Amino acid sequence: MEGEVIQGLSPVQVVALVGVLGVGAQWLAWRMRLPAIVLMLGIGLLVGPVLGWFLPERDLGPIYRPLIAVAVAIILFEGGLTLDYARLRDARAPVRRLVFVGAPLGWALSALVLWLAVGLSWQSAAVFGGVMVVTGPTVIAPMLRQARLRTRPAQVLQWEAILNDPIGVLIAVLVLEVVLVLETGVSVGAAAWLLGTGIGFAAVTGWVAGKGMALAFARAWVPEYMKVPVLFVSVIAVFAATDSVLHETGLLAVTIMGMMLANAKLSSYVELHRFKEHATVLLVSGVFVLMAASMDFATLGQLTWRAALFVVFTVALARPLQVMLPLIGTQLPMKERWLIALTGPRGVVMVAVSGLFGAKLVEAGIEDGATLAPLSFIIVLATVIIHGFTLAPMARRLGLSGPERPGLLIVGGSPFAVALSQALEKAGVDTLIADTNRQHLTPARNAGLQTYYGDILGEAAEHQVEFIAYPVVLAASDNDAYNTLVATDLGPDLGRDAVWQISRVRDRSRHALPAQLGGQRLAGRPTFEAVNQRLAEGWTLRSTRLSEEYDMDDWQAERPGAEPFAVVTKAGVLRFAGPDQPVTVQAGDWITAFLPPELSEPSDAPDPELAAEAADVARERRERGETGS
Repeated sequence: MEGEVIQGLSPVQVVALVGVLGVGAQWLAWRMRLPAIVLMLGIGLLVGPVLGWFLPERDLGPIYRPLIAVAVAIILFEGGLTLDYARLRDARAPVRRLVFVGAPLGWALSALVLWLAVGLSWQSAAVFGGVMVVTGPTVIAPMLRQARLRTRPAQVLQWEAILNDPIGVLIAVLVLEVVLVLETGVSVGAAAWLLGTGIGFAAVTGWVAGKGMALAFARAWVPEYMKVPVLFVSVIAVFAATDSVLHETGLLAVTIMGMMLANAKLSSYVELHRFKEHATVLLVSGVFVLMAASMDFATLGQLTWRAALFVVFTVALARPLQVMLPLIGTQLPMKERWLIALTGPRGVVMVAVSGLFGAKLVEAGIEDGATLAPLSFIIVLATVIIHGFTLAPMARRLGLSGPERPGLLIVGGSPFAVALSQALEKAGVDTLIADTNRQHLTPARNAGLQTYYGDILGEAAEHQVEFIAYPVVLAASDNDAYNTLVATDLGPDLGRDAVWQISRVRDRSRHALPAQLGGQRLAGRPTFEAVNQRLAEGWTLRSTRLSEEYDMDDWQAERPGAEPFAVVTKAGVLRFAGPDQPVTVQAGDWITAFLPPELSEPSDAPDPELAAEAADVARERRERGETGS
């Protein structure tokens, strides 16, 4: 009875259900710290072929394929927006080789495996081989964070995934066009003309649309509040226009359009980039659930042992050759090459594109095109599980894993930053102090602490700072406006619960910032001047570890007047004391607190030079009458 009720869902109800299931799976994966793609696959299979609650082609009818096509177009436009030429030029030689040599080589190797091992026709093998190049940036990023890889191998893997994401799809698009034209039975000359005009029209249209949109945005021909809607409908319009000339060339057009916008250096690029990320999360969730729900177990059963052979050859042969051959002659150490070669998880873009292209091949009379979607599910699931469980142990065995200790990035060099770093170092926290003023970093360097000279929001920092090792940020420079900018910019990427900010001088009543700006506030609302003035007056920052025998009550009894500032749990999680987050500690946790002068032991006494500098810093800001601007 329940199944009959679900089968009666309208298309609108099906779309709503798919959205809830897709986003719900991603949220559940975040809570359980599991790959979201695995949960989305399981949910899609459960509600589709297993329980039969809804089948996309049956319940959505003729709008199912167009919905998938438009969603894939927007996803590929998002991929094009990641292709910044400047970043590609700045990328290291290994990344360039993996893009320019590794991508075509990966296509050839994957197509060969699909043809020989799986038994696909050359048409299906050539098309799916292009999609196999994509390693999936949305899948590999959480794996890198969990494995805590060192900077160089992590950057190579991440940049390869970002750059090859649209390139692999473009290869598949071009091959698909060749196959579809050849299957129509036209002459070689007519086929070349049809392909040339269709692909040329798509490339020119995408280029013109991207340049035109960039010009319109730069010259304020489109108001700010309409930029995202105009961009959204423009992508769909370009896709529809080019696709009407030659099927599937619309995907090429929107990818090129995204590339043009990515390199236009628009002032509103950040807002556009974040919107497309949000839209992509929704679309990826929906597409993946829909594709899983439309899975045909009968088709999947036809693969038999060839599917296992496909996974083995891909993971153990095609991927290692795709990486090791292009990296011959580079200065990349051999152990890093092997780590990269044995890490290649596939993502949702592969599933979305292979399902769409497989249907096109079937329509053209190539029956084994129906196996592309099941094969993509198998390789995605297998690689996510294999690499998810092996990446961290392999990195540790090769000596390529980052520090196991928690990390804190302090933006702003000052005596307070030095004192906090030294106190947290005792609690097992690695710190990095960043500042745009070299002189502000002198005390930290003298104390032997890690520093970064430059703007933490600049492009150089993306390549030089190991952000994976510093998941928590404290904006504590002498410029309140810059602190707010840093916290606001890094919040969406790191999570707003991991970005903190010392209080502004004017942070009350009419001077208070909106809730969407800045980072989390610290308990007691300490300002830059206040914390440095404390150090000048003889206060110290000290870390103490609690135990079953020595708990929080004992600590407080021995330290009247001490003010808890941060806690490092025994699991290695760093959190600061906030106005709405009282300090809670357990046995094995470290507590870092401000101790008044009378409680400071001789060994805790601040360095005279550091105390003098703290006094000078506080005094200079008072005399300037700084208000944080």
